[in-house]
Amino acid sequence: MTQSVPVLDFGAQTAQLIVRRIRELGIYSELLPHDVSEDEVHRLNPCGLVLSGGAASVYDEDAPQLPSWVRDTELPVLGICYGMQLQSYALGGQVSLADEREYGPATIELLEEGSIFAHTPREQPVWMSHGDRIEALPPGFRPLARTTNAPFAAAGNDARRWYGIQFHPEVVHTRFGRDILRNFLYDVCGCTGDWKAANIVHEAIERIRTQVGHGHVICALSGGVDSAVAALLMHRAVGDQLTCVFVDNGLLRQGEAEQVVATFQEHFGIQLIAIPAAEEFLSALDGVADPERKRKIIGEKFIRVFERESQRIGDVQFLAQGTLYPDVIESRAPDRAKGVTIKTHHNVGGLPDDMQLTLVEPLRYLFKDEVRATGLELGLPEDWVWRHPFPGPGLAVRVLGPVTWERLETLRQADAIFIGELRDAGLYRATQQAFAVLLPIQSVGVMGDGRTYADVVALRAITTEDYMTADWARLPEDLLARVSSRIVNEVQGVNRVVYDISSKPPSTIEWE
Repeated sequence: MTQSVPVLDFGAQTAQLIVRRIRELGIYSELLPHDVSEDEVHRLNPCGLVLSGGAASVYDEDAPQLPSWVRDTELPVLGICYGMQLQSYALGGQVSLADEREYGPATIELLEEGSIFAHTPREQPVWMSHGDRIEALPPGFRPLARTTNAPFAAAGNDARRWYGIQFHPEVVHTRFGRDILRNFLYDVCGCTGDWKAANIVHEAIERIRTQVGHGHVICALSGGVDSAVAALLMHRAVGDQLTCVFVDNGLLRQGEAEQVVATFQEHFGIQLIAIPAAEEFLSALDGVADPERKRKIIGEKFIRVFERESQRIGDVQFLAQGTLYPDVIESRAPDRAKGVTIKTHHNVGGLPDDMQLTLVEPLRYLFKDEVRATGLELGLPEDWVWRHPFPGPGLAVRVLGPVTWERLETLRQADAIFIGELRDAGLYRATQQAFAVLLPIQSVGVMGDGRTYADVVALRAITTEDYMTADWARLPEDLLARVSSRIVNEVQGVNRVVYDISSKPPSTIEWE
């Protein structure tokens, strides 16, 4: 059975990044609620535990506390930020409000070499984010590192194999964070590193078969890589028990509906039903400008369409969809109770409470790069695997403000020009997501000798490793100039194009 190092979630916005870094090092990990049962953790065959950061103060009355079974566990434990403070507090140390908070870059000085700091320099840059600090370590712990503001920036108990660090090794600003995590995982926990794409496929298929049994499943196929991989996994697991359903909701990109149907019917031979539903979706969205309402309306409408289709097919108990880990994290799904809602993904927080089908989500705890690796393992063509992500609510959340067919058509044309020019320039794969946004404003322009008052299109292109953080893509100026010129000249009703140079955070990748 695959080894794991689960992360107990105390509410940090970067908790999911800890999971990702552990997986990158070849070891499976999941983000679990901080009050998870010992049996649930041991189901994952753990060789260690990580305690995440969090926004609370450990001494507050309502602060999440360390489960009693963790205090008694024989597993190695790494506490990060709040996790370290909680570790110390629960074992008899002292934590209090610091005279000076530490947010951002800092330099730690190692007090001794070895253990989790093996093969890292005596002084190293780290990323801090805390207002409390440890004043006294619990019995059995000794200091391993300090900063000018934190006398115990790291501490450890070698006998118990328990360690704590006040900084965040999961963020790229901590230069040797990956090395520190590797030392904990391999040297302290004794992990062997058996997490690969092939494991993902095998374990996902086993989970699907266990959940579905002999039941019948419809799979929500959108045309993106996530739903495509989910469909292939489902087909590998249950074969003819699966029917894929593609809903053309009128919110797709140019030519997308035809491409999806052709690829899946011709290339994979999976049973596919295509449902035209543009009028139904646009009617439900009529006059709606708030993005959260859009997502909830679209999420519920999808479910109702799938329920109708399942009744027509007959004897369908399950709905499969391509929900990813970042969707769960940002939506603050029920299994992430200590997190904060960033935006409601239609396939997580947008689902109706009274839905009649049971969800099957084979990708729920995977990151995008793991989904791509799984797709390649399953034989999905590379062009499909490396398609840029497309939001489940489609262009409804890229048309800012109320959605109309005319505005959708304007955006479709502008988006097709942008993506086409990126491909022609050989830069499509150099960006991880790129798209156009139709803004809810108009601006004054001059065309010929006349005044115009027309729409504004924003272009967005980002580079990222994990889609949890991202930077804006430094596209060539001549490419941007060409795209702008083509959009203004070829797309009726647009007279201005702007380029988004915001990173995530503070922005999200999508505008809505």
